[in-house]
Order: sequence, then structure tokens, then C-alpha cells
Amino acid sequence: MKQAIGSFIAVTSLLLVSAVKADLAEMPSGSYVLDKTHGYITFSYNHLGFSTPQVGFRSFDVALELDSANIENSEVTVMIDATSLDSRVEVFNGHLNGENFFDTANYPEITFMSTGIASTGENTFDLTGDLTLKGSTLPVTLHATLQKADLHPMRKVPTIGVTAHTTVSRTAFGMERGVPAISDEVEIFISVEMPQKTEE
Repeated sequence: MKQAIGSFIAVTSLLLVSAVKADLAEMPSGSYVLDKTHGYITFSYNHLGFSTPQVGFRSFDVALELDSANIENSEVTVMIDATSLDSRVEVFNGHLNGENFFDTANYPEITFMSTGIASTGENTFDLTGDLTLKGSTLPVTLHATLQKADLHPMRKVPTIGVTAHTTVSRTAFGMERGVPAISDEVEIFISVEMPQKTEE
């Protein structure tokens, strides 16, 4: 029994060490693409002081061009199908797609193009870039955390896991309907796994 417990503790310790391995400098440079089965982009806001709705997008792509020798030279691109927004309430999805909000008939795509990356801690970065939404392009800063950078245990390819968040003003993008009863500030959260792109 003691031997079994000791083996369990040893295995658990190894898993914990692996789980926190996060050093982009150890990853091979190159293209990393979204694992679409492990990617999430959501936004939330204050609704009349009563709740904080969570709305997500079902279809998007994230791409990273990693320069592991000079992380600040790396580039990130996010492309979102705005029509794929999902509040889990069909009627409300219609409102959000309408001209008072995302106006997806005229602006079906949301993009983010990075312009700079700066380290802010051991595994944290500020990712600056241009967010294009409803015909307006404005600078935003994503506060990113490197969750893990390691060989994927099942895919056997280098994989990077990142979370990021930021807050934007929706009125700055022409979506002022309901302000201030419904908050102008919108919090955006991103969580993605990106394996290194392999030759097809």
C-alpha cells in the first residue's frame, strides 16, 4: 500500500510539473493555429445591474507566428465570424445581429491584428493590436497569460495554451444602444489551444 501511494504521489508530481511548463523560448518558431475543439471567445457586460450576460462566438480562427528567439517579433491574428454570435437566446441573437449592435449584415467579420507584444511577468504579456468591429478600427491591449507551452501528450506536436482578456467601450464602435442602463464597458475573454501547424 505504501509503495502504491508513493508511486501515485510521484506520478501526480510529474503531472503537476508538466502542467505548469510554460516557456515560449523553448518552443519551436513557426506557425501555430487554433485547435477548434478547444477555443473560446466570449464577452460580457452589466445588464441593468441585475446580471452579467455571457455571449460567445461559435466560429473564429486564431493564428500565431512565433519567433521564439525574439518573442516581441511574434504576430497574432484573430478572425471572428460575427454572425456566429450566440447568447443562447434566439430572439436576443436577432437583436445583437441587428443594426443597433453588430449589424452583421453589413459587417460580418471582426478582426484583431497584433502590432506589438511586451512581457509583463514570468508568463504574462500585453498584446497590443488593432480591433476592427462594425467598420471602426481602434487600438486595444489584450492582457495575456501563457497557460502552458509543451508537447501535446496526445497529438505529439508542440502546443501553446493562452488566455487573454480586455475591456472595450462599445459606444466607441457605434453600439451605444441602452447606455448607461446597459454598461458601455464590455469585457472580452479568450481561451485557446494552438498546436504548431503541420504540413498537409
